[in-house]
Amino acid sequence: MKTRSFKRVMVWELPIRIFHWLNVLSIIVLSVTGFLIADPPALMSNQEATYIHFFGYIRFIHFVAAYVFFFVMIMRIYWLFVGNRFASWRAFWPFRKVFWRNFWHVMKIDVLLQNEKVEDVTKISIGHNSVAKLSYIAMFLIAVVMVITGFGLYADLSTWWLPKLFDWVVPFFGGDYLVRTIHHVCMWLFIFFTMVHVYLVMY
Repeated sequence: MKTRSFKRVMVWELPIRIFHWLNVLSIIVLSVTGFLIADPPALMSNQEATYIHFFGYIRFIHFVAAYVFFFVMIMRIYWLFVGNRFASWRAFWPFRKVFWRNFWHVMKIDVLLQNEKVEDVTKISIGHNSVAKLSYIAMFLIAVVMVITGFGLYADLSTWWLPKLFDWVVPFFGGDYLVRTIHHVCMWLFIFFTMVHVYLVMY
């Protein structure tokens, strides 16, 4: 039997790993606090309302996590242009024949679980395969929608110039109801993606 030798390749640079885990933490915090903001629990207490600020803390934590999420996204966009070839925007560019050849290969082998007649190691993806790349492009677009709708809802409550850049969002959608709905649906898409992502990592 023919033997093959492989060499170790540095795929994910330290900044990418940091971005990833900051995203994990911020998305968990945003999801939990987002649920509480969407459906606040009934708090019974005999204390004076002046001294009870539980929901204020929840909102504050949500806003802080939102800023972390936003600035990590900005840094990841920056790293698309300065990172290695696995983190570069070129790796995610879908308008190439090789991209779609790999896409159908991954769908056939990893999704539909069909066997290859002849093993071809050249089809092995280093870094993300094309299916993963497409899913990350989709999640990036959803993240942009989350940021726009989130800051749009926050704009009237903030005095800082950054959220104020999004004060057009609520009027554009004819009120905050639709904006909240879009924001909420995008959160569920993040949760669904996370479940699939963790399953595939363990798989």
